[in-house]
Amino acid sequence: MAETKGAAGRSSGMNVDTKLVRELAELLAETGLTEIEVEDGDRKVRVARGGGVPMAAPVAMAPPPPQAAPAAPATPPAADAPADVAGALKSPMVGTVYLSAEPGAAPFVKVGDSVKKGDTLVIVEAMKVMNPITADKAGTIKAILVENAQPVEYDQPLVVIG
Repeated sequence: MAETKGAAGRSSGMNVDTKLVRELAELLAETGLTEIEVEDGDRKVRVARGGGVPMAAPVAMAPPPPQAAPAAPATPPAADAPADVAGALKSPMVGTVYLSAEPGAAPFVKVGDSVKKGDTLVIVEAMKVMNPITADKAGTIKAILVENAQPVEYDQPLVVIG
């Protein structure tokens, strides 16, 4: 555990809860998030992963000075390369996408299915509300660009209708 000396030479005895850090790192891996921060009183713990390696960094107890946005979030859009896919229906919100109405049920659509305008393609859960995402035109499902229970960002391509 880390122990630091204060300005007057006294020990501040900062203890890091390694079990909490491990649980947060596992939560990052399960959800696909890149960063999570928890606060308990004056103590904050931020766990982030970059380059596939989870890392934990205790944050100073005093609020940090304002900083420019970190460069790390600029890389996920590059990973979501299908952002320009022609005919792709995009997520209207940030949330979690579901391909079926409930666990174990058949998906709303599969690649090769024909759909009509207004047919439900996926559901995006945002703030405990299930939002059906419907086809904006008739056509055939060419690709499903997301996986069940995957976190999605605003304007992220979900399904390609051709």
